[in-house]
Amino acid sequence: MLGSTHGTLTTDSRRARVIACGEEPGPAVHGRPAQADDLDVSGRPLYADVPDLDRFFRPGSVAVVGASDAEGRPNTGVTRQLVSWAERVGARLHPVHPTRASVFGLPCAASVADLPEQVDLAVLLVADPLPVIEQLAETKVKFAVVFASGFAETGEQGAAAQERLAAAVERSGIRLLGPNTNLNAFERFRGDLTGPAIALITQSGHQGRPVFALQELGVRLSHWAPTGNEADLETADFLSYFAERPEVGAIACYVEGLKDGRSFLLAADRAARRGVPVVAVKVGRTEAGARTAASHTGKLTGADDVVDAAMRQYGVIRVDGLDELQDTATLLARARPPRASGVVIYSISGGTGAHAADLATAAGLDLPALSSAKQAELHQWIPAYLNVANPVDNGGHPVGDERGRKIIDAILDDPAVGVLICPVTGPFPPLSDRLVQDLVDAAERTDKLVCVVWGSPVGTEPAYREVLLGSSRVVTFRTLANCISAVRAHLEHHRFVTGYRSPFDQAPRTLSPSFRKAQLLMRPGQQLSEHAAKQLLRAYGIRVPREQLVTSAAAAVRAAGLVGYPVVMKASGAQIAHKTELGLVKIGLTSASQVRDAYRELTDIARYEGVALDGVLVCQMVERGVETVVGVTHDDLFGPTVTVGLGGVLVEVLRDAAVRVPPFGEDQARDMLAELRGRALLDGVRGRPPADVDALVEVVLRVQRMALELGDDLAELDINPLVVLPRGQGAVALDALAVCR
Repeated sequence: MLGSTHGTLTTDSRRARVIACGEEPGPAVHGRPAQADDLDVSGRPLYADVPDLDRFFRPGSVAVVGASDAEGRPNTGVTRQLVSWAERVGARLHPVHPTRASVFGLPCAASVADLPEQVDLAVLLVADPLPVIEQLAETKVKFAVVFASGFAETGEQGAAAQERLAAAVERSGIRLLGPNTNLNAFERFRGDLTGPAIALITQSGHQGRPVFALQELGVRLSHWAPTGNEADLETADFLSYFAERPEVGAIACYVEGLKDGRSFLLAADRAARRGVPVVAVKVGRTEAGARTAASHTGKLTGADDVVDAAMRQYGVIRVDGLDELQDTATLLARARPPRASGVVIYSISGGTGAHAADLATAAGLDLPALSSAKQAELHQWIPAYLNVANPVDNGGHPVGDERGRKIIDAILDDPAVGVLICPVTGPFPPLSDRLVQDLVDAAERTDKLVCVVWGSPVGTEPAYREVLLGSSRVVTFRTLANCISAVRAHLEHHRFVTGYRSPFDQAPRTLSPSFRKAQLLMRPGQQLSEHAAKQLLRAYGIRVPREQLVTSAAAAVRAAGLVGYPVVMKASGAQIAHKTELGLVKIGLTSASQVRDAYRELTDIARYEGVALDGVLVCQMVERGVETVVGVTHDDLFGPTVTVGLGGVLVEVLRDAAVRVPPFGEDQARDMLAELRGRALLDGVRGRPPADVDALVEVVLRVQRMALELGDDLAELDINPLVVLPRGQGAVALDALAVCR
């Protein structure tokens, strides 16, 4: 399988880091030999082939192993559905059962070895699929589906059984869906619907039902991939495949756990390159949700803030509810690229318009005031006492005659308007019927987005069922909140893909000279002293204060003279994590006597606390600047991650930080800073000068390079505080902690 299972480098992938330098051929990448350019400096893949799943979804021939037509048998209903599905897709179906001559009138093979032809897809309705997989290997079957449960979702024994199954699949060359999956891939899809389709990926069949039911509302679905436990084929495989399908307008996902973080990012990157929107529910936001997901799929969910950041990096739109998944995916599949970002609220009620405007503005949508000329045009048909600046309040009456259509057309003709939202809080025929008909007719003549919120709780009205749902151009919602969040996702998605540049194209493939220096400093299994950690930073060009490590009071005085008063003195040792709490930091020392006293006090405290020292640091004192933190941690799914935030002694209290998964570029580093709640501190507040943001961005990028090159050898890095000086003066790492794996 592509990538390491949880984003962690093994001995083999450490070898892959050498491959990245071009010294020897690499391991296979989805069935072909890896080239040097396929791997970044950490040995992680930069490329993933798109699996050819055409014959999975549209096979020419299918074998059903364990087929049955006996009444009361569980396999009978499954077999019946597969027979019906095979007829619809034009596939030849071959039942396999050791004791039956026929099943549902079809000739039955006694074993897979007796199949009359090489089949594209084998569906296994057996409790123990492992022997059958080994038999299928001889038949050159392309795909297999395993419905059986009792694998990784059940605990350690089940996980071991799944590992054996996955190993057999890898040896066989078969691509496997499951185990613990279902029949969702073989559902009856409506063929009478047109327009861009939604492709659906779910790890839970039941959770995909609401999206599948969109067909009854006129929304086209093209595929459903129920990935189950993902012993082989995973969410990323289907994501890559669907992103290449011309009929797919959006991909909707329900994800419980990701099998491999890098594989998912490569698939999301493919979708972003092609401009295909991906909308996902990812469970595990809370500890309880994460536990439930793990017990169901046997996978890690990953730290949620990392998952969230990784999805944002690659344009995946994360939503919380299945209703949001339906509505956002529908809008993104149907809507054309926006011609403008302006949103206009059009309403028959001033109260409704004000409410909608509040919600839209709070969501960050741009509600521009219409020009004076446009307002004058609208007042030809709308009474002068009504507000038409935006929201546009028509007062209700004009929608009953030809004026209603003229109002809508005039709004949509405004070049500043890209989206029209019309909330209809309740039906009021015949005016509501005429209103929605005007909206549908107007939508047919424009490439701008027209959204209607049909707020009636009944949902059986002809204006809704026949007029709105009969249109493929109007996007209809049942709640205003879902409409606004979907419109926001639509505008943000197109802003994202318009400027998207894949970070994998620019990821470092060869090691820098800094890596060789850093290697000499690493101490496997140990925490480095502050002095050694700062040497690590120096190796990567990150500025640290002038300082000297001393082992006597006299040497401390000499060092202070060289460094320049005032100075800071700190105990330095491999086991010291929080010096301030232990009293092992002295600041603002201005004389030799203070330095001598501080040296004796620091060493006395260290002896009392039982802390081993490699010396005392005498450091340059840096007084002015914004205290930030930049660090590296490891995520079980994505590997090394880089964090930046507001730092200092209150870093754990403020918890104001942003995270990214390497590789990423300068634009993402700047986006990290924009996410900080305290971002204004960097811009200068209360008379303080603006901080050197460019220098902070440079440190983030250098730390990323360190994280990539040192890989899992660097378990943790914490630069705190990194003082960002006034603009043009740089940034200085005053303290650092580094832990070697």
